[in-house]
Amino acid sequence: MSIQDHLARLKQRDQSFTDPQREPLQLQDLMRLVVQWHYDRNLIEGSSDKDQVLKLLEEMAELSDSVCNNRDIRDDIGDMLVVMLNICERNGLSILDCLKVAYDDIKDRKGTMIDGIFVKEDG
Repeated sequence: MSIQDHLARLKQRDQSFTDPQREPLQLQDLMRLVVQWHYDRNLIEGSSDKDQVLKLLEEMAELSDSVCNNRDIRDDIGDMLVVMLNICERNGLSILDCLKVAYDDIKDRKGTMIDGIFVKEDG
């Protein structure tokens, strides 16, 4: 994909969050709304990490089905993020902190592409 195609996709994606009558929602705002949604439905105290991981696997299966059938994956990825926010909230973590830890783990990783999958070197 060319850089122009990528930028066009980003612009189109960003416009989908924009209501001409108000400011676009920011990621932090959406995350706060989702976490409050969990509290409002007793999904923090009334659930468990184990329950939420099982839910995450269910949402991942839906993503897999959508990918395999060339369907829109936005809802599937969003649903997975909703569940991950629940797990983060119950463990006192933030998505940003988790992403930082993951990036620190992969940033210097070396490996090879095999059949479209990055296989890291041992080490």
